[in-house]
Amino acid sequence: MAGYIIGLWRSELLLNEKGYYFTILMYGLFSVVSVQKSVRDRLEGIPVTDVYYGISWFSTILAIALLVIGLWNATMLPSEKGFYAFAFLLGLFGAIAVQKNTRDSQDSTPTKAGTKFDKDSL
Repeated sequence: MAGYIIGLWRSELLLNEKGYYFTILMYGLFSVVSVQKSVRDRLEGIPVTDVYYGISWFSTILAIALLVIGLWNATMLPSEKGFYAFAFLLGLFGAIAVQKNTRDSQDSTPTKAGTKFDKDSL
């Protein structure tokens, strides 16, 4: 993710183009974390509505599609387009991995009574 942002900062793109690619990155990161959370919640039996689950997946696909459309129409070298595409995808993967590892480490640490979700309390 840092490489993507540094690449944007140092690029010779117009400010509105930089803003577009930065916004797509932030939207994509939020959407993949939301997908990861909703998938994990469903696996653990925590209720997740179908609407939220669907919107999460739609947002992830939309963020990737917007990046592809933006790069397809950009006047950059193919190597720059490839850099942004792979930096974006690696950023999304990193966000999912950090979210998963953070949640796994929280599940393995002892918690105070009543602070952890208890399925039996429903």
